[in-house]
Amino acid sequence: MSNADDLDLVPEEIRLTDKGRELIVTFENGEQFIFTAEFLRVCSPSAEVQGHHPSQRKTVPGKRHVKIDKIEPAGNYAVRLIFDDGHDSGIFTWDYFLETGRNMEKLWADYLERLRQEGLSRDPAGL
Repeated sequence: MSNADDLDLVPEEIRLTDKGRELIVTFENGEQFIFTAEFLRVCSPSAEVQGHHPSQRKTVPGKRHVKIDKIEPAGNYAVRLIFDDGHDSGIFTWDYFLETGRNMEKLWADYLERLRQEGLSRDPAGL
């Protein structure tokens, strides 16, 4: 979890790059995170991916080439990302970007290990 000093952190900039393949989030404290669209899609905070309980979390395969088509504001605390595969139900809060950005390496390694254990691939079916 973020510490109390992080509660007021708001991104100065949220920007798509590489034709929607990357999202750059820069915070006012100077922290900057470069997220791939694939990472954000497979680690989406949506119930579709996370479930309503940790035991319901799903491993989402085949998203290596996914892109973010659009960013929509969600109040003053988050954005909704619209992915080119139709996924649009995740609300990505400022705290989510801080936590996942700071822990991206571990989260990605965990995701790759789940893919391996479940016999799944980052590539879409048929590739």
